[in-house]
Amino acid sequence: MLLFDGGRAPNARRVRIYLAEKGLTVPLSPIDINALEQKSAQFSAMNPLQRIPVLQLDDGSFLSETIAICRYFEELHPEPPLFGEGALGKANVEMWQRRLELALFLPIANVFRHGHPAMAHMEVPQIADFAEANKPKVMEALTWIDASLGSKQFICGDHFSVADITALVALDFMKPAKLSIPPGLTQLVAWYERMKSRPSAMA
Repeated sequence: MLLFDGGRAPNARRVRIYLAEKGLTVPLSPIDINALEQKSAQFSAMNPLQRIPVLQLDDGSFLSETIAICRYFEELHPEPPLFGEGALGKANVEMWQRRLELALFLPIANVFRHGHPAMAHMEVPQIADFAEANKPKVMEALTWIDASLGSKQFICGDHFSVADITALVALDFMKPAKLSIPPGLTQLVAWYERMKSRPSAMA
């Protein structure tokens, strides 16, 4: 297997954190997304959407999309379970994973991709008003996530899951997007500090 990876790009990092939590090592092949290597004919043949990460399997086939790659490894290595246990546990992780991708991760990405000058050559057309329109959505999501955490150690309760990975990477992504957690969200801040202290967060 070979994982085509994009360095600090959020989706690539989510897979690396997942693998670190599983204690798995997969050879990496770096893709320079700033140089638009993901738009090359060679990479497009692996993933026509021209997005990283992409996992090349031993039979030469390719698997893309962050959560799909993580689910593949989950089936091969079910312990520790990062997609929940039992019908309700798995559904809860799926619910939160979906919420966090759509309501937090994506709006932060929109702020960055449409608002950061370095992204102008990648996000065509880059729409500044769209970046601004997504900022309140990020703040709204942070507020209800803080309220939902309550006394929970992790997003989905007592166990670390792929939902925590998505939320951690999303919050880290706020820095280059020039966003910050508003004052008063103490549960979210405490959760964030716990997640950043995990060894996998360095992946």
